[in-house]
Amino acid sequence: MLCKDRAMHRIASLVRPGLLPIELGIVHQLFGNARSASGAPLYEIVTCTIVPGQVPTDADFTIAVERGPEALAAADTVIVLSSKGDYQPQTGGRLDGPMADAFARIRPGTRIASICTGAFLLAAAGLLDGRRATTHWRSAPDLRALYPAVEVEENVLYTDSGDVLTSAGVAAGIDLCLHMIRRDHGATVANEVARGTIVAPHREGGQAQYISRPVPEPRSSSTAGARSWALRHLDRPLSLRELAARDSMSVRTFTRRFREEVGISPLQWLTQQRLERARQLLEETDLAMDRIASDAGFGTAASLRQHFQSAVGVSPSTYRATFRGAHGSEWTVRESAFSGASGSRGQRR
Repeated sequence: MLCKDRAMHRIASLVRPGLLPIELGIVHQLFGNARSASGAPLYEIVTCTIVPGQVPTDADFTIAVERGPEALAAADTVIVLSSKGDYQPQTGGRLDGPMADAFARIRPGTRIASICTGAFLLAAAGLLDGRRATTHWRSAPDLRALYPAVEVEENVLYTDSGDVLTSAGVAAGIDLCLHMIRRDHGATVANEVARGTIVAPHREGGQAQYISRPVPEPRSSSTAGARSWALRHLDRPLSLRELAARDSMSVRTFTRRFREEVGISPLQWLTQQRLERARQLLEETDLAMDRIASDAGFGTAASLRQHFQSAVGVSPSTYRATFRGAHGSEWTVRESAFSGASGSRGQRR
């Protein structure tokens, strides 16, 4: 937590051409609304860029940025925002030229964070070597391939290595900023910021719940009959012997061919299909959990919850609240979710 008698904490947001305006808004909205018990602002936020002037965004407008890289030298925290160009990384490598000069201005001990694909810039600066880091799940494979010294974790909303932090896709910047406010000034201040912005002070789970996982098409189709039949009967117990019989094979032959064609075992495939069926029912229907568990072949709501939590990272009810909202089961965020108690969560009923 920050020392109470020190000067106001200064945050510098580093923007680049092709920036996503929403990310800049997140930083100013959240840190700008953090207040002490007496109502005094706790942060000073400035925006800077390599060459001051009109900076193009990924939308149909530009923003005027007056401050240059010299603002980085006076910052206590530097937040590197993403750029549209990050989504087409070409080659790995270290920073050079004006961007390297800009990073050289950052004082030792300064906290540095990134939102979304801003992590690529931190990786190029060598700040993520040997550290846990994340970025948008679609870009995580590129980050891992380009910077093998980085321990990429694509299923988390943010990482905190002390003086270096990273967040996943755009909205995860909210989670990261609230985390930093909570770390600096405690849960009461962070929860009050969340309450004023009408966002959850803490989100459960990671990126797994937002990743679509279509099952790849097999290279051949000698087990296609069994797979097609299984998809029509996911609600009932299915044994290997029964599946093998659909394609007139022994269990051993069926298992071997299935793995050759699909890349995983029949039982792993069945679990994946049942999870996808459960996802679909949670998103598109108001069915009770027991019914969804039965229709997806998990038998009981407890079994569904166990498998879903393990694979997706959140409970079925949390997933439904995220992707179906008011159209699904009732989910209310009570005042206690925004209270000063550390780690408090929204209540479901």
